[in-house]
Formats: sequence, structure tokens, C-alpha cells
Amino acid sequence: MNIELNIQNKKLELIQWLSTIEDSAIIEKIMDLRKKESKDWWNSISENEKESIEQGLKEADSGKLNPHSNARKLYEKWL
Repeated sequence: MNIELNIQNKKLELIQWLSTIEDSAIIEKIMDLRKKESKDWWNSISENEKESIEQGLKEADSGKLNPHSNARKLYEKWL
């Protein structure tokens, strides 16, 4: 069975099940799961990672960029 089709079937099964739930506690648990899953990744990374990203953005904004060809040379063994 196609994986995408299997996922679609599971979604439909969940929708059908969700439409029958009467227990508000279960609905609240599902809402909490949804909030947890959709949180901003920025809040889940370390301060070092944030600083590194911000430094990279500053360097890019000031024109301190390397051409793609240089990056390919540096990392060719992993590509």
C-alpha cells in the first residue's frame, strides 16, 4: 500500500473518531498535543544555536558570503 494513501486513511479514521468524542478532557488533551507540536522551533533550540544563526544572518546582511562553489569544495566528501 502506498505510504501516502495509508497516511490519508489514518487521517480520515482520526477525523471520524474525533467527531464522536464527547469527553472534553480528551479534546483538551488533543488540543494540548496540537499546541505542543506546532510550537516555534526557535524556542526549542539552545542559546548557542540562536547566537550562531543570528551571527550568520548578520554576516549575510553585511555581504560576508561565500559562493556555493566554495561550500561544495569544503563539504564535497559529505555530498
